[in-house]
Amino acid sequence: MKRLPLLVLSLVLLCSITALAQNSNSSTTTAPAASANKPKRGPVFRATADQVKQAQAILKQRNFYSGDQTGKLSTETRAGLKEYQKAEGLKVTGTLNKTTLVKMGIELTERQRTM
Repeated sequence: MKRLPLLVLSLVLLCSITALAQNSNSSTTTAPAASANKPKRGPVFRATADQVKQAQAILKQRNFYSGDQTGKLSTETRAGLKEYQKAEGLKVTGTLNKTTLVKMGIELTERQRTM
């Protein structure tokens, strides 16, 4: 019976020491958000609908795409772009990036040229 209070007191003391040890390891100042350490992302390169239509026409001529010229980057268009990029030795992304547009001979907008 005399051991029960001693056991309870020991458990309380052990929990207190554990809590103090955890608090001493944590920082007292708040750390900046992880995104604050990343460099700011520049503008995102986007192809216009007209450029997508032109690319779809070129892909269709080269038998990399069999769909309609919708001006939208559909799954089929992206698949055709990947095949085109692979055939031309470009980085295979499945997107109409600046390098792919230039290789296809599609004129860039003024804003795209500066990117």
